[in-house]
Amino acid sequence: MWTRHHKKKKFGRLILPAVTIAFLSYFGYHSLHGDYGLRAAQEFERQRVARSSELSVLVAQRTSLEKEVGLLSDGSLDEDIIDEKARYQLNMSRPDEIVIFNTYF
Repeated sequence: MWTRHHKKKKFGRLILPAVTIAFLSYFGYHSLHGDYGLRAAQEFERQRVARSSELSVLVAQRTSLEKEVGLLSDGSLDEDIIDEKARYQLNMSRPDEIVIFNTYF
């Protein structure tokens, strides 16, 4: 009866730890620097704050415009508002008027 003895190879013992280190390194790197990593999350948060402030400005402008449109609607047509808008658009005034420019229109 023949018995075979295999000599343990040192190279075989290093394969599993090397693959494990490569696997953890790959996913560790991408958890920090990837498209959805921690640095990208910080950038997304910065964009969210910037766009939130931009949204509040746009909402205020829209509210102002809706108020003006409400004053110009058929149900509550105000002659002073129409006169003011016409003078502003035509850039005209009477000689006895004082003009105060308001750039919010």
